[in-house]
Amino acid sequence: MEVLRINTPLNESIVLSLKAGQRVLINGKIFTARDAAHKRMIALLQEGKPLPIDIRNQIIYYVGPSPAKPGRIIGAAGPTTSGRMDAYTPQLIALGLKGMIGKGYRSPEVEEAMRRYKAVYFAAVGGAGALLSRCIKAARVVAYPELGPEAIHEFEVVDFPAVVAIDAHGNSLYRQGRASFAGPAFNP
Repeated sequence: MEVLRINTPLNESIVLSLKAGQRVLINGKIFTARDAAHKRMIALLQEGKPLPIDIRNQIIYYVGPSPAKPGRIIGAAGPTTSGRMDAYTPQLIALGLKGMIGKGYRSPEVEEAMRRYKAVYFAAVGGAGALLSRCIKAARVVAYPELGPEAIHEFEVVDFPAVVAIDAHGNSLYRQGRASFAGPAFNP
């Protein structure tokens, strides 16, 4: 399968065209958010207040970047475990979030929200944060600066590599991979 270059913001036709297992290079602006930022965003929604960023058609990267070394835009920026955001994610998808980047499985509730509202989950390579940071050409904090690395950043990325782990049709690279090894040798 060829590598597909996609640009942000995402639109529904792009999201629907992506298939589990497909490799992509992401270009444009993406937001970052981890546990603490997600918790605050959901609290705002529960209070009837607007989010500090417009997430419609956007991608959120689950990352807490390390401080930049002199002459660098950002420090290491590797993905964190996505499951920690699963309690918050369905609400954000319902509000128009179209993509997430992280590592690891997603809950059935997140997968259902992705199918219902047409969103996609990308996996980035864990442990490659220093390499991934080279794809980040600009970074600025846009909300919750007091959270340090867990603040919401806006990144400008060029050819950020990822794999479609779960597509908007419910196909999961994680399930496909497991099924391919489910033969007799792996089922004692």
